[in-house]
Amino acid sequence: MTRTTLIAPSILSADFARLAEEVAAVQRGGADLLHVDVMDGHFVPNLTVGPPIVEALKKVTQLPLDVHLMITNADVFVDEFATAGADYLTVHVEACPHLHRTVQTIKERGVKAGVTLNPATSLHTIEEILPDVDLLLIMSVNPGFGGQTFIESCLRKIATARQMIDRSGSRALLEVDGGVKVDNAARILAAGADVLVAGSAIFCGTDYAATIAALRAAGQPASAHR
Repeated sequence: MTRTTLIAPSILSADFARLAEEVAAVQRGGADLLHVDVMDGHFVPNLTVGPPIVEALKKVTQLPLDVHLMITNADVFVDEFATAGADYLTVHVEACPHLHRTVQTIKERGVKAGVTLNPATSLHTIEEILPDVDLLLIMSVNPGFGGQTFIESCLRKIATARQMIDRSGSRALLEVDGGVKVDNAARILAAGADVLVAGSAIFCGTDYAATIAALRAAGQPASAHR
């Protein structure tokens, strides 16, 4: 089956002194979503942004905001991020003891709900919630920092996740985040990904549009036989 490849530049690698310009550049370059990594210094060893940045981004782009909550107390902040303008809110299974409740709270706010899991966490942990979500994010690095190397064993996990989504009849997008580059995008897409999150691969280059186009084109040979 042919799938549309979506590209979500991650602002974690953008120049924050020129954030509005950076966002405008990837929008002109053909991005489909804007990935916003929210880190709390507790669940992951880094601090990034909060609802005010999401609210500011909403004012300067038409791209859907794909907000990834890498935080311990995600439930406390769902309302704030929804109000700020998140289009997708993705939470970690490891940080949400009442995952079904969290997902329902997100959806009640009119926001698309995503779930994600760290590289060492089994896909069995999201099996029960999969029919209720709009997005499943496979982390292909240990979250916390940009510019890390893709963990090759995650290719099997992506392929298994694709099978789980298809078997369940879910319409959830399968997103992959971590170490995504032009030279490994074809293998990630062949494994079944719908959405590629790319930070340093895009923002550390000089031609954002060319990189986005190359990432998207990587899926064309694989799509032809699915």
